[in-house]
Amino acid sequence: MKLYGIPNCSTVKKARVWLDENNISYTFHDFKKLGVTQATLEQWLTQQPWEKLVNRAGMTWRNLSDEHKASIIDNASASALMLEKTSVIKRPILEKNNEILCLGFNEDNYEETLKRET
Repeated sequence: MKLYGIPNCSTVKKARVWLDENNISYTFHDFKKLGVTQATLEQWLTQQPWEKLVNRAGMTWRNLSDEHKASIIDNASASALMLEKTSVIKRPILEKNNEILCLGFNEDNYEETLKRET
């Protein structure tokens, strides 16, 4: 299992604590240090619409110019943005075998989803 995110993000911290407290083994993928590949984004975009993968509530999105925001209209433009600014990706993303299990962190969703996985 792999958890994608940014270490100082409070939501990612909550997810990591929850996984640790529930003795669920995972590898942490730090977007800031490791980035994200085009192949990974393409795989995610087959499972979730770009509108859910791009965090439009975060500071990275809000700091974009209105013109840049308006140019994000499809998978290709969203993918280019996520490659350039990994902080705009909704986080955390919990993945197993290239399948997104959870997008964002909600304790109830994690519990329900991970019960099915064990």
